[in-house]
Amino acid sequence: MRIVIVGAGEVGSTTAESLTDEHDVVVVDIDSERVESLNYELDVLPIQGDATDIDTLEEAGVGESDLFIASTDDDETNIISCGIANICGDVFTIARTKSPKYLRSWERGKHAFGVDFMVCTDLLTAEAIVGVTGLPMAQDVDTFADGLVQMTEFEIPEGSPVADQTVAEADRFDSLTFAGIIREDEVIVPRGTTVLRAGDDVVAIGSPESMRDFSASIAPEDTGPSDIVIVGGGEIGFQTARLLEERDFSPRLIERDDERARWLAEQLPRTTVLKGDATDQDLLTQENVGGADVLVAALENDQQNLLVTLLAGRLGTKRSIAVVESVDFVDLFETVGVDVAVSPRNVTAEEITRFTRSRRTENVAIIEGDQAEVIELEIGPDSILVDRPIREAATDFPEGVVIGAIARDGTLITPRGDTVVQEGDHIIVFAEAEAFTEVAERM
Repeated sequence: MRIVIVGAGEVGSTTAESLTDEHDVVVVDIDSERVESLNYELDVLPIQGDATDIDTLEEAGVGESDLFIASTDDDETNIISCGIANICGDVFTIARTKSPKYLRSWERGKHAFGVDFMVCTDLLTAEAIVGVTGLPMAQDVDTFADGLVQMTEFEIPEGSPVADQTVAEADRFDSLTFAGIIREDEVIVPRGTTVLRAGDDVVAIGSPESMRDFSASIAPEDTGPSDIVIVGGGEIGFQTARLLEERDFSPRLIERDDERARWLAEQLPRTTVLKGDATDQDLLTQENVGGADVLVAALENDQQNLLVTLLAGRLGTKRSIAVVESVDFVDLFETVGVDVAVSPRNVTAEEITRFTRSRRTENVAIIEGDQAEVIELEIGPDSILVDRPIREAATDFPEGVVIGAIARDGTLITPRGDTVVQEGDHIIVFAEAEAFTEVAERM
């Protein structure tokens, strides 16, 4: 497949890197230095030019391309370039936008602007934050089979009751499968004798109820959040509060701007909006932020978010989630004590990559920067699994593959060796990244 990506920033470069192994990728950027650097970093065809100029897109060969991804930091540029791409040829277009207002218009206008698929950075970031907020120790959460199945990536903390247990000992849940372990950048397909260690990231697949039960077994003293504090009432903070309200939480939100605070209070009936500067330790003490179960830092820059999370941790806040704009700072934040660092750029790049891959599958979740994937597939008549027990079919699996769950007629089936897969089943599979293509084609 030929793919044209507009924007060689962090989102565009990350997306390009994830697609170059299987596709011919062209990257367009107006910045000549960025374009030049691509010659040394990625196996792509770099083109310098303005993506809102039809001559540039024709030079990039958009008319002969299958997919066009507009991923610059400017919403209008992305939307306009998608419209121009449609003039050049019959190409499927994806536009990245920061503001949800364009997403709302696109959804109501039946794919308006000449955009076939729209990715909203602020909304995706809020969804990622809310997904991990309700599960102690969760680093990532995705749903499959219309919500019947959940994939959760858990970190095993020091002193956890499951640390040093074997998988067989820790697996006390009827509808849960331990699909993978990420240990020091190594992907491990667990067996019953595999020992869980503190610091492991465990990928579990099963029912949402089993995820909550396993979360409780990892950290029995943490019963889930009741007091959630959001710092920063910008679009990400607002969307986070709105989504938490939909899940029956009543968060607190701190916003320093008077007018914005009044607007937030009007829009969020279940949220207590506090006016003040959250980087002021006296305010955090006064509002008892140290007693909160979760603090979400969604201020305008990384330095402020890091400061607030460190201050809150010093005051006693149990768990911190920080928005990190610079991808390079994600590991740094988690190293110095932030429990979960959410990068809007990473979240967006993963969603775009997920969508391109899900055109061959029902759904895809990307694990740990593309080290592994969780894939939902509908079983067809030619699948290597159909009408065979999993134990028998497993001999034909690619290396590094685990079937985590089966959805059949709205019912969750936890796979065992003697489970027979039927045509029409939806299977949720954990696969190491290099096995993705073979899994998508054969299973």
